[in-house]
Amino acid sequence: METKKITVQDSSIAYIDKGEGKPIVLLHGFCGSSSYWEHVIPALAAHCRVIAPDLPGHGQSDPLKVSSTIENIANQVKNLLDQLNLPEVTMFGHSLGGYITLAFAEKYGGQLNGYSLIHSTAFPDSEEAKKGRLANIEKVNRSGIYSLIDGLVPKLFSPENQDENYVGTAMEIGYSTSAEGAIDALNAMKDRPGRNRVLEASTVPILLIAGEQDQIIPSEKTFSVSKANIKHSLIKDSGHMSMYENPMDLISEIQGFLSTI
Repeated sequence: METKKITVQDSSIAYIDKGEGKPIVLLHGFCGSSSYWEHVIPALAAHCRVIAPDLPGHGQSDPLKVSSTIENIANQVKNLLDQLNLPEVTMFGHSLGGYITLAFAEKYGGQLNGYSLIHSTAFPDSEEAKKGRLANIEKVNRSGIYSLIDGLVPKLFSPENQDENYVGTAMEIGYSTSAEGAIDALNAMKDRPGRNRVLEASTVPILLIAGEQDQIIPSEKTFSVSKANIKHSLIKDSGHMSMYENPMDLISEIQGFLSTI
């Protein structure tokens, strides 16, 4: 899928821009890239304009020049949308992308007509999770990005979905992440605040999607707030990677959500 590039505040951002109509933004997860959405974009782009960036230090995008926090990554997404002249979008964030989506909603909520967390959570890291982030930073510093990806990616998929095509594709995408980008993202995730208050205060439509067999973020961590404007959706036969494990159900949930906006 063709990737475009734009320079924002001295950093190059790679992104996919496909389709016409209502603009939607897809933000991938940690050590992923816009390629995570390869099975999703064609169906969505038939009716919408889909913008899918590589997050800083991931895929073909440069790391941030400023300190890498979830808030600064959200600022970079804001800069990209402004350069593309998109004053209102619907945002979908997978895992790390969901943390960024919540930070964006907190600071730039007026630019969102709706948003979704996909296999993500509004809770902050636990102390145990923070120790895990630090251990992974040490692993990257000691042994490089390949050692991190080899240990991480199989856990993203449910035990029933360890297909070598799924896992192999996600690993190849992960290997394209720069060591700096991975370390920056690990620090950003470790230090992020909880944002359940953002879900509670938001009045736009919200879609929370969890994987029935997610070993990374269980459904109760995703379905943290219940309100009239928030829909909970559980994707069956899927772990943390429904865009590969059950793309048709994920596409159906996204399309159904978009039809309400």
